[in-house]
Parts: sequence; C-alpha cells; structure tokens
Amino acid sequence: MMFSKLARFQTVAVLRRGVHSSVASATSVATKKTVQGPLSSDHIFERESKYGAHNYHPLPVALERGKGIYLWDVEGRKYFDFLSAYSAVNQGHCHPKIVNALKSQADKLTLTSRAFYNDVLGEYEEYVTKLFNYHKVLPMNTGVEAGETACKLARRWGYTVKGIPKYKAKIVFAAGNFWGRTLSAISSSTDPNSYQGFGPFMPGFEIINKTILSF
Repeated sequence: MMFSKLARFQTVAVLRRGVHSSVASATSVATKKTVQGPLSSDHIFERESKYGAHNYHPLPVALERGKGIYLWDVEGRKYFDFLSAYSAVNQGHCHPKIVNALKSQADKLTLTSRAFYNDVLGEYEEYVTKLFNYHKVLPMNTGVEAGETACKLARRWGYTVKGIPKYKAKIVFAAGNFWGRTLSAISSSTDPNSYQGFGPFMPGFEIINKTILSF
C-alpha cells in the first residue's frame, strides 16, 4: 500500500498500562504515538534537497536494499547495479562472507586508529604486497584519499629521486577527470560544478587534453 507524501504519518492510540506502588489496580493510559509509513521516492528526493548540501547530482532513484548484482528502490522496483558504487562493491551487495567478517570484527574491536598496532592490519598489508609484488602498501579509506596520497607520493619521488628543485614539481592530469571533491581533486578538475567558487587552487597542477595521451 502506497502513501502520498502529504499523508506519511499516522497517529494511533496506544494503550499503556502503568503500575504504581501506591495504586492497587493497574490503569490504562491512552497515549499518542507517531508511526511512520512507507516513504516514497519523491519524499526522499525532497528531504535530501531540503537538508543536504547540493554538491552532487544523483540519479532520481531512491535505493533501499541490495543483494548481489541487484538493487531495489523504496517502491520495490528492481535494478541491475552496473555502477557498483564506482567499483567499491564489485563483489556484490551484502556478500555473506564480507557481512559475517564485518559483524565478527564489530563484535570484537571497532577502531584503533594508527596510534596503536592491531592484530589484523599487518596481515592485510602482507597479503596485498605479496599479491601485487609490492614492497609496501598504505591503505586508505576512500578513493579520493588514495588520489591525494598518490599526489604526495609523486611529489616526494620527484624531489627525492629525480632531483626536482624544491616546490617546482608539477603533476599532469587529463581533462575531464573526476576523482573526488577535496581541494586537490577539484584543482585538477575541468568541471565548473566541481571547482567554481573554491579557489585559489593547488599549485603545480597541469591539465592537458586527454587526446594528447592517445597512442
């Protein structure tokens, strides 16, 4: 049963029995409780538009759940997830092995930060470095953090290994790129919706037409 966006809440009377030590018999007290009905996509769009910052332009689909390669919106429509959260869920939604690992870790230890050692980080680092034949790895939480770290790594390599004069390093980006919303990311952007109104931008960033990179 669908509810209109103007009639999303219904008030119902709930009987609550209260017992007090000075009262021999229980009394029934009618109280009001607000029960929320099913949300529509339109309501979700309007609420995000009203309360959320307008730094993104989502597709007009209000997702509620996912399983494997499929997604469902709040009205129950089913979709193939070709975006996969920009590859973050290539393994599929709610993979039971990953869900169980998350639950197991959350039950044991939530967060330590890098201020301490823990019993799982080194195991992960060893696995990744051996898998890709790297010497070391620096894990990041998000893609834009990885991009920021790549910029830092490129500059450090340029100064330390290549001998570039201090603060003269340049990083080259292809036009039309998108890798996040941090200051470095928008400094390399050619999309006005990303960079307009946020200058001055990071120095040493050069943007070239991506056709120049064609072979």
